[in-house]
Amino acid sequence: MGRQREHDAGEARATLSDVAARAGVSPSTASIAFSGQGPVSDSTKARVLAAAVELGYTGPDPLARSLRTGRSGIVGALIPRRIGTSFRDPVVIQTLDGLAEELGGSGSGLLLLSERERETDRLSLEAAPIDALVLLGCGTASLPALDVLRRRGIPVVTIEGDEGAGVANIDVDNRRGTRVLAEHLRDLGHRDVALVTLPLTTEDRLGPLSEDEIASATATIAVRRIAGARDVFPGAAGISASGSTIADGRAAGRLLLDVPESDRPTAIIAQSDLLAAGVIFAAHDLGLAVPDDLSVVGFDGIRVDELPMRLTTVAQSAQDKGAAAGRAVTELLDGGHPESRCFPVTFQAGATTGPPAS
Repeated sequence: MGRQREHDAGEARATLSDVAARAGVSPSTASIAFSGQGPVSDSTKARVLAAAVELGYTGPDPLARSLRTGRSGIVGALIPRRIGTSFRDPVVIQTLDGLAEELGGSGSGLLLLSERERETDRLSLEAAPIDALVLLGCGTASLPALDVLRRRGIPVVTIEGDEGAGVANIDVDNRRGTRVLAEHLRDLGHRDVALVTLPLTTEDRLGPLSEDEIASATATIAVRRIAGARDVFPGAAGISASGSTIADGRAAGRLLLDVPESDRPTAIIAQSDLLAAGVIFAAHDLGLAVPDDLSVVGFDGIRVDELPMRLTTVAQSAQDKGAAAGRAVTELLDGGHPESRCFPVTFQAGATTGPPAS
């Protein structure tokens, strides 16, 4: 315990050799075990990882990677979903484009990491030679990652993250944006409005919203957009989608719409444009016309080529959001203290909303 306190206090930094000595293995064996790669028995791996925890060792010091600059020249970006899935989301791509372009201007590269990879791959966050990390919409699920980064002394910026994390946060006015959409539906005369939300946690779950799930949700974006809808339609219920694709929206839309007409909502607030497109296709599958039988709104303001009509939505500037995060990272690495920032959204009227059928 005394040695643990010593490292916590910053008086000395444990090395891989210290971990190897504590675990009773060679440094090379400790390296293989700690990285999660190579032919090391489960018992040896467990012993090495236990020694690392005891000594407060979380990976190599990125400052040692470059004696000249004291930096690795790499900034990590942690996304809440699998990387392959995220690259089907135009908003994620635009955000990363803005981030990468801004960082490239200051000479830094971008390393993508995912909270959803296999357990052994999560060690890369503890060992990756990064100068800073950007958390993209990870919410409260990212708190363990923040703990690791603080122990390593790695500065962090969040994008649409948890405001209580104590770091610079580049945000979008998710609550107000959804409230504007809800007010638009209310002004058209809608009273029976349902939600199709983004995933509330890192689990891929499709099913009805419950108050317990909302209360324990880790996805701050989804929670804020729910709050915006409920500012206008208190207690609005709906479906939590398993992702943010057209297919996810279609599946959620079928659950809401393939019911007796008396139980069917007259309007649906989808938490992304891709989800909204899927809901519209689900309505068409069931012989419902949009907006005559059902009004649908989205969120993001992206182009959805598959849709035969312009979607009513609110637009955000995802690329500007990513660029702002890149500037905040650069300021942090230069010894500054960047401030949090919240980007507004803009209402865009489309052809997917109208008065409820009489």
